[in-house]
Amino acid sequence: MSTPWKCSVLTLFPEMFPGPLGISLAGQALKDGLWMLETVDIRSFARDKHRTVDDAPFGGGPGMVMRPDVLDAALTTAIAQAPTGAAAIYMSPRGQPLTQSRVRQLAAMPGIVLLCGRYEGVDQRVLEAHGIEEISLGDFILSGGEPAAIALLDAVIRLLPGVMGKVTSGEDESFERGLLEYPHYTRPQEWQGRTVPEVLTSGHHDKIRTWRHDQAVRITRERRPDLWQQYAGKDQPKGKKD
Repeated sequence: MSTPWKCSVLTLFPEMFPGPLGISLAGQALKDGLWMLETVDIRSFARDKHRTVDDAPFGGGPGMVMRPDVLDAALTTAIAQAPTGAAAIYMSPRGQPLTQSRVRQLAAMPGIVLLCGRYEGVDQRVLEAHGIEEISLGDFILSGGEPAAIALLDAVIRLLPGVMGKVTSGEDESFERGLLEYPHYTRPQEWQGRTVPEVLTSGHHDKIRTWRHDQAVRITRERRPDLWQQYAGKDQPKGKKD
């Protein structure tokens, strides 16, 4: 059996894991040994009797900042126990947006070390000292990095070999080909006066593929013009641009 993909999560709330990752596809894959999860309680690396992990920010301002000495001890331990070549990531709203391309890259690595921040964030020096990559789920704020870490892990785990029952099941999903996904329909063929597009019941596979592509193009243009510009700007044979 191949070595399982390993994730180490550094958090103040280890009880939040595996959470939803313990059920459905990810949960079954965890039981089957396709990936493994280790939670590292950051507070266990605090050096005082109160297990203090944060302090007031230099320069003033609201909130508290997670201490670099405590985080360094936790990160040093986790990174030393991680597979060689594992990525070290801090979930942060100021990070680079998570993309499906980056998800595929992470799934191809032997594992990751995920740092979940709390309060106003973490001391910048510890990020620089360990060369940690910052990743964001989007332009919004969460109460901590744990929900973001769970979302990232869910995206990665489903791409690990053997997790999805059918290798091609994810190929047409949103972002995989640079476009949002086309609409889906199932039985009954007529529901509340609404019918399934005739092309989908025609049995003509080439026409179905064309319809699905055209729908993906339309939806991407309407809903995500930024993605459409990227897709339309790719090198395509002359006369073949959508």
